[in-house]
Amino acid sequence: MHRRTLLALPATLMASPALAQADWPNRPVRIVVPFAPGGSTDVSTRLLAPRIQQILGQPVVIENRGGAGGTIGSDSVAKAAKDGSVFLMGTISTHVLAVGLYGDRLPYDPERDFVAVAPTVMVPICITIHPALGVTDLAGLIALLKANPGKYAYGTGGAGGSAHIGAVAFLNAIGAEATHVPYRGSAPMLADMLAGQVNICFDTPALIAPHHAAGKLRCLAVATEARSPLMPDVPTAAEAGLPGYKAYSWFGLFAPAGTPEPIVSRMNAAVRAALLEPATSARLVEQDLPPIAEGSPAEFAAFLRRELAEWVPVVRASGATAN
Repeated sequence: MHRRTLLALPATLMASPALAQADWPNRPVRIVVPFAPGGSTDVSTRLLAPRIQQILGQPVVIENRGGAGGTIGSDSVAKAAKDGSVFLMGTISTHVLAVGLYGDRLPYDPERDFVAVAPTVMVPICITIHPALGVTDLAGLIALLKANPGKYAYGTGGAGGSAHIGAVAFLNAIGAEATHVPYRGSAPMLADMLAGQVNICFDTPALIAPHHAAGKLRCLAVATEARSPLMPDVPTAAEAGLPGYKAYSWFGLFAPAGTPEPIVSRMNAAVRAALLEPATSARLVEQDLPPIAEGSPAEFAAFLRRELAEWVPVVRASGATAN
């Protein structure tokens, strides 16, 4: 089309995208959770959705689309319409760890194919032992592992997940070796922990807390800055003598790259308002899903870049690959 013709287009047509953005949302909004129902990503999204729906004035529909460690659902959103009709509840697994696990086989680029909208929650990883191991604190576990290179094994809910990479970071931090036993999910790993088949595990406080309280397992440390409200007696890693060590997962909302900035900004404001709403925040904390109430789209994008720089090398050094 010639420039002269373009300039002659009616002003109403030229303004129509802006008008559409100003009217957003004018239909239901879909949030894809790239994992099966019932997990932490799904639970946190469903706790937030009703309040986001109230704020936006349109239904918010949750769609679970799991498979391949969250990459199938993530890829579907990367290729979706850029009109604010669909968002992704991404995680450290889909947007950081997958880069190291899949390499060139990852069907999307976390930065190029998405725009960061808002972080939602941070999920801590905790270090837990079976009492039969005979240690009572983190210092005792560290001493045991360092004195017996490769003798002990630890379980996680799967190779390449946030718990596994957190375990690798722990062993790197203390200069020790141990054998990884990956399970097909946290439930079978927990069953073997309770049976004493494996004596060390890395997983979330929500999974461990009931068994810690019953004395069947002993949680030694939570690897985030704050203690878990589910296990307030358990120190943080720093309090337990390992400052600087961290292991966690996080969740956050993403949109397909090219989604207009006014839509991204409005959804960011809605998510942040939902996270700050006292009843919603309390329900998240009860599930040990501490909300991240701060974070503009630009700040979330910068956070993602830092996470990629920090964790992708750890994933690659671990030797973990996607099945």
